[in-house]
Amino acid sequence: MPDSNLIDITHDIIPGSTSVWPGDTAPTREVLMELDAGDSVTLSTLHSTVHLGTHADGPCHYGSGHPGVGEMSLEHYIGPCRVIRIQAAARARVTISDLGEAPIDAPRILIDTGTFHRLDVFNEDFAALDPELIDHLAKHGVITVGLDSPSVDIIDSKDLPAHGRCLANGMAILETLKLADVTPGRYDLYAQPLKLMGFDGSPVRAVLRQYETTAI
Repeated sequence: MPDSNLIDITHDIIPGSTSVWPGDTAPTREVLMELDAGDSVTLSTLHSTVHLGTHADGPCHYGSGHPGVGEMSLEHYIGPCRVIRIQAAARARVTISDLGEAPIDAPRILIDTGTFHRLDVFNEDFAALDPELIDHLAKHGVITVGLDSPSVDIIDSKDLPAHGRCLANGMAILETLKLADVTPGRYDLYAQPLKLMGFDGSPVRAVLRQYETTAI
């Protein structure tokens, strides 16, 4: 029986219509064998960036000599979280004050900026995170930060300061989460990356499990 307490916060991946970061590898499917063609099985190959749709960054993506996504502890991706909704301006960086009265009461914080809710087009005006916010979250015991945007830094950032503060604080990153229809509050998060050792990222199937009463 389906679990009605589960909320899928993963974007659909559809070859031919799923956008990726400009210049990255869009997903395509190569069918090698097919039941309808008389083969014994259907067998296909996925060609794609590892930063595909809803995904986790590996520290080696933004820090030379650091581990890949497969080496990350699963603790970062499984456990209590809080979903926070704000309305950020285009290409803005979410600040501490933008969080308002939302409590930082979970080790995993997911932020819906309201600036990136679709994958059929790539909106380059998405909001990102202020480096001071990363440090603030870390001081409150946050080990993972996630957001609806495809990056914790704005698209034309060269020095990637938010990524840098995540690296300095040992904080994991989840990007392109599907949060538009999620009621802000406390949940359990399940968003494990594939065990791709040494890789700079991995798609995830991110799911929230509701409590019986979701605190707002």
